[in-house]
Amino acid sequence: MKNGKTRPDYTIVSIRILILIYTILCVLTVLFSRKFFIDTLHDGNVPDRLNLIVFLIIPAVLLIILGISGFGLFSDIISHRSGSKFKARLLAYFTIIVVFTATPIIIITVNGLTEIARFWQSIDTASATTAANNFVANNYLMHTERFENILKQNDFSARDTKLPPDIAAVQVFRFTDGSWLERSFTGKERFRLLSPPSNENGFPVRELPRDRDTIRYVQRRRQNTITVINYDLGEDFDLGKDALENQTTRFETINLLRANLRPLLLFYYGVFFLPTLLMTVIIAISFTRRITHPIVELTEATRRVAEGDFAIQILSRRNDELGLLIRSFNAMVQDLEKSRAALEKKEKISIWQNMAQQLAHEIKNPLTPIKLSAERVLRRWRNNPEEIGEILESSMMAIIQETEGLSTLLNEFRTLSKPMEPSQTWTVLRESVEELINAYSTSYPQVQFDIDHVDKNIVVKIEKHRVAQILANLIINAIDAMNGTGSIEIRTDLVKKRDVLYCRLSVKDSGKGIGKQDIHLLFTPYYTTKESGTGLGLPIVERIVNDHGGAIWFDSAEGMGTTFYIDLPAEKNEEEK
Repeated sequence: MKNGKTRPDYTIVSIRILILIYTILCVLTVLFSRKFFIDTLHDGNVPDRLNLIVFLIIPAVLLIILGISGFGLFSDIISHRSGSKFKARLLAYFTIIVVFTATPIIIITVNGLTEIARFWQSIDTASATTAANNFVANNYLMHTERFENILKQNDFSARDTKLPPDIAAVQVFRFTDGSWLERSFTGKERFRLLSPPSNENGFPVRELPRDRDTIRYVQRRRQNTITVINYDLGEDFDLGKDALENQTTRFETINLLRANLRPLLLFYYGVFFLPTLLMTVIIAISFTRRITHPIVELTEATRRVAEGDFAIQILSRRNDELGLLIRSFNAMVQDLEKSRAALEKKEKISIWQNMAQQLAHEIKNPLTPIKLSAERVLRRWRNNPEEIGEILESSMMAIIQETEGLSTLLNEFRTLSKPMEPSQTWTVLRESVEELINAYSTSYPQVQFDIDHVDKNIVVKIEKHRVAQILANLIINAIDAMNGTGSIEIRTDLVKKRDVLYCRLSVKDSGKGIGKQDIHLLFTPYYTTKESGTGLGLPIVERIVNDHGGAIWFDSAEGMGTTFYIDLPAEKNEEEK
């Protein structure tokens, strides 16, 4: 609004980027949550500290972003900025919707997991696995005893091709040339060995997969001969044993999950559910700003128009109803500006008529003492010429003084009424300010001048003597308002209005300010609050500024001082034009 136009200022990150980030976050949540569940169900433990830190980075960053956004909204509410209450109300609606949507999901999930945990607790997995392991051990012991009985009842050293029941194979090895070589083999081929499992009599240690589904017994009757007898446990014995061990491991994992259910649940909600919830609130805040910004802009623009600023325009790329409302508002302001210009034209005609009458009155006033002084000299000349010297000097000085006043009045009136062609030359504003301040700082040592904020590179499209004329009038008025003691600050800023670059020159004093009764008459010709003023200084300044395509206005508070603002066409360049 400062530059006469407004531009949307939503967030650093646009809505589209936030939605894209939200989509990526959802995809990552699905992928990582799948891995999280697989790893958790595999070992039953809570993720370690390093993984926990990595997983919590995203919600931590989102919490920071949400905190910054929430702090900005809270600051707006505390500062009573325009639209802050509407933003807070709209955000509250969004938040209520999110909470109402998420709460049933959380409740259902928690209840479901709680029931699952209760069901797990009702299963006596320890007893089941213990009984199954005992059954396998007893079954294996039974087969071992049966095998021992078969060994006692049969002589496997004889070369008999018929094997007893449950004996899968008999293999004989002989030690020849430094290695054990097979001498004979009877039975199922899958039990054949490349070398003896042991060199000692008895049951060798079972090794898988070599001894899968079998019990082997080694007989060494002679030093160089070994007989290996294979007892068949059945094709599914070791497969069932492995399955039982696998299920036992799973039962142990279930017990760990049951013990770590609450930490895992908190981890799940903190890592996978909280980021999406935070992202939803952040998007809601962004939508709130996007929705409320045009309304706030319209409110502020309406206030500015009510204050008399008809140059304001609101920029909007929206094609919805709000965009139509903004364009209608801009058209209305332009129509109001045209109407105001026509009204000002009529007012100026009336002002010029009043000026002519006032000028005639101002000229008539000094003519009376001039006439009286002349008549006095003439009368003395006729009646007593030898004593004319007594009144000649005083009468002539009175005539000269009144004549000079008339000359000043007519010169100022001529400046005010003469048409002024827009300047085609460029003036470095800083140079003109410095020259003028050097002159006034010497004459008014009690006044402190501050020109540190006058840009050295700004040039304005106006003649140098016109700049001096503008500044001289404003500085003299400021000095008079401060009674010759105080501070005057002059600064420049570059602003844009309707794509045109302007230099905003401000002159701020610490004087007594302008009374409410004088505010609307300040630019009226011949209106003055000073005993020695002509009332044409500020009207002349206004005329010069307006004829050069600029604008002038002021802010004032009684007892606080006055600031005059002047906008002039400008450029910022390193070289003088």
